[in-house]
Amino acid sequence: MQRPSIRQLEYAVAVAEQRHFGRAARASAVSQPALSAQVQQFEELIGLRLFERGRRGVLVTPAGARVLEKAREALGVLDELLALAAGAAEPLCGPLRLGVIPTVAPYLLPPLLPAVRRAHPKLQLVLREEQTERLVERLEAGELDALLLALPVGGAGLEELPLFEEAFVFLARRDHPLARTRGAALRETALRDAEVLLLEDGHCLRAQALDVCRRAGAHTPGRIQATSLNTLVQMVANGLGVTLLPERCVPVEVRPAQGLVVRPFHKPRPSRRIGLAWRRGAARAAEFQMLGESLLRASRTRRRAG
Repeated sequence: MQRPSIRQLEYAVAVAEQRHFGRAARASAVSQPALSAQVQQFEELIGLRLFERGRRGVLVTPAGARVLEKAREALGVLDELLALAAGAAEPLCGPLRLGVIPTVAPYLLPPLLPAVRRAHPKLQLVLREEQTERLVERLEAGELDALLLALPVGGAGLEELPLFEEAFVFLARRDHPLARTRGAALRETALRDAEVLLLEDGHCLRAQALDVCRRAGAHTPGRIQATSLNTLVQMVANGLGVTLLPERCVPVEVRPAQGLVVRPFHKPRPSRRIGLAWRRGAARAAEFQMLGESLLRASRTRRRAG
């Protein structure tokens, strides 16, 4: 049997992701007739119908889903081949698709990436911000090269590199009873019977904060959940409850005019571990280790300067 071309695989995968031939053509920077012709040739070549067109868009057929899964894997292997060749010539050179969770991306990366770019000027970081579960799916499908997120991930077949321990802090309005001693360390047990606001399901930070609340006996009203840390802070500012925040987000999200008080916890402080994860046996594993070292160096330099 004749083998399909790389272009045919790419166009078929684009249609599956976009669920629309026109959007897939625009994402692939090609005309729709050209894309449709390549997909049709692919279907004729393998003797299977991959897609069904409907009024609401494109549906992937059951047989097509299995074929497209293998197509993604094949394209991922080709990407690794190119990355391996580039890395052998010069490590951390060219595109690197990094997935980052929303509770890390805006707070950790902006101050650190300039130093990483200076250390590796030929590195082209392509960032994708999504929740942990979706990032792991994209990593396993070969759509991402590595992830920066809270560890452990728990996924099979992943390598993990711990980088930072990030402490949680307590946030409340100035008029809350637990906010009276500004700056003083708080014991976890002080949260007993407090109404602690959390992020919505899907955020790994929610699970980590829930662990602290269970130990302390705090209330976590499920009727009120935030979609982001910014929303969480606004909810606290409006008197809906208190919350736990990652320490690094405080300078970005908490401002004096909001009338909020931040208190650290007594040691051992509740915290989460941030690190990199990638597919076990990935061709660029050594480069991901180097990226982790660069992030660590940038973090230490920033702490000394601050």
